[in-house]
Amino acid sequence: MSDLETALRTQLRATLDATPWTTIGGRRLERYDGKVRDCYIDRERGERIIVVTDRLSAFDAVVGTIPSKGQVLNQLARFWFEKTAAIAPNHMLRVPDPNVMIARECDPLPVELVMRAYLTGVTSTSIWKAYEKGDRTFCGHALPDGMAKNQRLPAPILTPSTKAAKGDHDVSVSRADLLAMGRIDPAVFDRAAAIAEALFAEGQRHAAARGLILADTKYEMGLAPDGTIVVIDEIHTPDSSRYWYASDYEERLARGDEPRSLDKEYVRRWLAHDAHWSGDGPPPLMPDDVRLEAARRYIASFELVTGTPFVPDTREPLARIAAALGAAS
Repeated sequence: MSDLETALRTQLRATLDATPWTTIGGRRLERYDGKVRDCYIDRERGERIIVVTDRLSAFDAVVGTIPSKGQVLNQLARFWFEKTAAIAPNHMLRVPDPNVMIARECDPLPVELVMRAYLTGVTSTSIWKAYEKGDRTFCGHALPDGMAKNQRLPAPILTPSTKAAKGDHDVSVSRADLLAMGRIDPAVFDRAAAIAEALFAEGQRHAAARGLILADTKYEMGLAPDGTIVVIDEIHTPDSSRYWYASDYEERLARGDEPRSLDKEYVRRWLAHDAHWSGDGPPPLMPDDVRLEAARRYIASFELVTGTPFVPDTREPLARIAAALGAAS
């Protein structure tokens, strides 16, 4: 058994599920817990401390934890923020710990910008489920007849999504629908859309150079105090993006097989097909073999995308992060 496999098995019982702190650096900060990230907001400094946990979200619910997942997400986000800084400004300031990012505090836009290049998905709100039901317009985009699941779309499309409260489901909408709701200023939306399209093009280019397909992704953006649109949260990680291996994509598509994936689609498929759960009621308990396989895929995505080996920090996470931040419960 490799050292990495041993570390993952050890972490099964010591994942970072939540953080307990009320003060950081001697300051009592505002706290907000998302599905995956615990955030501590320092209004005085205009900063947000983001602790990326090992929680996994699927079908708009937290379904368990995956060993090393938080470290993978945070380090991949750092890689992509650095790589795309010339395309769009982002909120990253520094990374003091493998699970932690210190970011500029921004006012989040009330919409997720989802870019899609393939007809795929397993959730009830996915483009494939809509197409399978006979819809030939999705978020204002016309779709041709005769397409197969996982086939490449004629061109990448932007399919905005409303940002639901925790426990509710996001809804895919067209630009016109979104503006009719009064959710966002048209000029701000169009600036954010242009950024999303440019980032997706770069993400697809880099993925192709690494033998991967970036099938779709979502971006979250916010407004900095000076009105600049800033990319926030994460970018091109396995949680926000669908990665496939390019080498056998065409062959598997011809056979009607699912593409080999490097994202949390593996867990979504297990939940939907093996556990027969798609978001209603409490989620099933994930077996250790599913959690380990998901961890291997997260790590493989890091290594393939960055071209560098992933070395997990196996120290007890809460003590390690508290030391890095000066946190106290």
